[in-house]
Amino acid sequence: MFRIGLVSVSDRATSGVYQDRGIPSLLAWLETALASPYEVETRLVPDEQPLIEDALCTLVDTLACHLVLTTGGTGPALRDVTPEATLAVADRVMPGFGEQMRQISLHFVPTAILSRQVAVIRKQTLIVNLPGQPKAIEEILQGIKDEFGAAVVPGIFAAIPYCIDLLEGPYVETVESVIKSFRPKSAQRPPRPA
Repeated sequence: MFRIGLVSVSDRATSGVYQDRGIPSLLAWLETALASPYEVETRLVPDEQPLIEDALCTLVDTLACHLVLTTGGTGPALRDVTPEATLAVADRVMPGFGEQMRQISLHFVPTAILSRQVAVIRKQTLIVNLPGQPKAIEEILQGIKDEFGAAVVPGIFAAIPYCIDLLEGPYVETVESVIKSFRPKSAQRPPRPA
């Protein structure tokens, strides 16, 4: 079973100032995008580096998630420490994800250059920082499509199933109309029966 950890980082959501929108947005997108069965563990934490680190370590080390997606806390504000927490628990850094996330976001807002999102590997788990806004989460995961639905700039989730393969995780399939995952021909399996 594909196990996904979702971490929303927000002082205001954890203190009840407003309802968290990060985890619901991620859950809704995963529901439309994943063809493989999966289970989800969620965490809502304030912008405190030790608490973020603890949530990430629990999801990886104790709950054996194959993928952890964080949302929020990636800007330049002093309280934005999600990248620092992610890097602190990392075994290896995956810089291509951050580069692609900023490239996608720059199609929509010039402030994308302020984003500090990172992706790392801890043990055999991929951890990816996503922005906090629901619209931006979808844009980054799904990418940019033309008027016919063809990918102009691939979303980062196109690379995630193959990364999970390389980390010896489960074979993850996506709904191609939402996000077409890429694997080299040698790594592809026949589609699962409907």
